[in-house]
Amino acid sequence: MSLPSVTTPSRLIHTLGALTLAALLSACGSSKPKPAPLESLGSSASVRLTPVWSARVGAAQPTFSIARTQDSLSFATADGDIVSLDIASGRERWRAQVKGALSAAVGSDGRYAAVVSDANELMVFDQGKLLWSERQPGRVLTSPVVAGERVFLQAVDRSVRAYDVLDGRWLWSYQRQGSEPLALASRAVIQPFRDTLLVGQGNRLVGLDPTKGTPRFDVNVGTPRGSNEVERLADLVGPMARVDDEACVRVFQFSVACLELNRGSVRWSRPQAGTQAVAADLNTVVGADGTDRLAAWKAENGEQLWRVDRFTNRGLSAPVIWGERIAVADADGYLHLLAKADGRTVGRHELDSPLAAPPVVAGDLLLLATRKGSLLALRAN
Repeated sequence: MSLPSVTTPSRLIHTLGALTLAALLSACGSSKPKPAPLESLGSSASVRLTPVWSARVGAAQPTFSIARTQDSLSFATADGDIVSLDIASGRERWRAQVKGALSAAVGSDGRYAAVVSDANELMVFDQGKLLWSERQPGRVLTSPVVAGERVFLQAVDRSVRAYDVLDGRWLWSYQRQGSEPLALASRAVIQPFRDTLLVGQGNRLVGLDPTKGTPRFDVNVGTPRGSNEVERLADLVGPMARVDDEACVRVFQFSVACLELNRGSVRWSRPQAGTQAVAADLNTVVGADGTDRLAAWKAENGEQLWRVDRFTNRGLSAPVIWGERIAVADADGYLHLLAKADGRTVGRHELDSPLAAPPVVAGDLLLLATRKGSLLALRAN
């Protein structure tokens, strides 16, 4: 198979993106800010968590993710182990091993699974059996998307490619012209919406025809002001929080916005200089800023509901809304449960290490993957 040449210097963009992140995280000085102490819960800890099942799979990178389908989850370790588990029981469905380390975690539709190695090799499996592989011209950090018998992936240079899942036939590629030359080396936005593939292109969300790779809409999610490329870096941070025909997304170091996907338009946007993805349901949107101040807004109009400062500098993960609770983990390996209505802490659970992926909700279960290699499902009493 032959691919069109990449005109953008993807190796340079990846390096600049990684250096930018390092510079931003250390901008306040060489010493790390002191994290806020853990609050004393006492009788306010009204929610208890019970492990439903757990599995050991292997250490994972903090840019990895859990691929969830209706009744299964898939996960990949940094060393190349791929495992698929039954969500209800934790029973192993299949397992595969690739040679070498992975740069992008698994994407799966329940049957087919795709990963990308550190050597830029896209590999596609059918129930754990390798079907085909294809070398990519640029580095990939975001999990591929497997949907409609196609595999979609986005490289660090923002280029998007599509393949036939059965035989690896290259179908199309897309890269928006005129975007900022500096790209964020982090988890990008690429996910399906009905018959459209949503991809982040800098600070814009583009809806692509998945059969042709042609744009159906192109919306500016937020335009930052800055005197240089670093200050103007405003890539969309994945994953987006989709609720029916709407989705909410983090614009890196700039804002949180919610969009109407059918119209391809921004419904509202609020300034918040954060780096992690946001969570949303029909009523509420939640996200943390760069110093881990957690805020909630009304999903309807962006009106702020509450903000809490007690997790300052604790290194919060992306949050998830779990019924009437919000679950978010910190860099010390504590999982915090907050009441969605007012942000008060209602529970805490100690993990073996920080999360390697954003938490995922499946029915009444909370699915977690830690950096030390634990996969677990928790239920609230």
